Amino acid sequence: MLCAYFFRFLNKLRHKNIFLGDIMKRSIKLWQFIGFVFTAIGGTLLHFIYEWLGEAVWIAPFSGINESTWEHMKLLFWPMLIFSVIEYFLFRERDDFWCVKTRGILLGITLIPILFYTYNGAICKSPDWLNIAIFFISAAIAYIYETRLFIANKLICRSPKWAIAAICGIGALFIIFTFITPKLGIFKDPMTGSYGI
Repeated sequence: MLCAYFFRFLNKLRHKNIFLGDIMKRSIKLWQFIGFVFTAIGGTLLHFIYEWLGEAVWIAPFSGINESTWEHMKLLFWPMLIFSVIEYFLFRERDDFWCVKTRGILLGITLIPILFYTYNGAICKSPDWLNIAIFFISAAIAYIYETRLFIANKLICRSPKWAIAAICGIGALFIIFTFITPKLGIFKDPMTGSYGI
């Protein structure tokens, strides 16, 4: 209920052009950079919050519960989704908004296993600093890709509802696979050999 009032308030400000002004609102590069910083900080916090909260089950679908590649993909997905919702209030007039965001999120979460398994396949074991770098590199590439799509303004988004449905579907998989984890390598914690919670 409080959230509904807050979003109505933001919407009123947006229509009165009070909220951050037109220059700030239109600066897609600045907002995408803020999104990258938000995702980097948010993903880092989500990496530890499950442990910090005493392994609370309610936070498990949104945070890293082990060191599997799948859990690291989660750390990128949720902050990017949350920032996309925030950014939507500023750029909702763009017809391509959700299609661009869906492509960016998919690119980011796909890059994590591609980079991780490619590097590990070549070297056999990657140091922790490289695993951390893979997260930040994936987030940066995703936001750069989104920014280029926004600036080019050539993407024709025929059905934003399908883009939103795809994001919701990915979110549902992250939630479901937290509790019902397939016995596949991407879900396996390399430290303990366990899957999921």
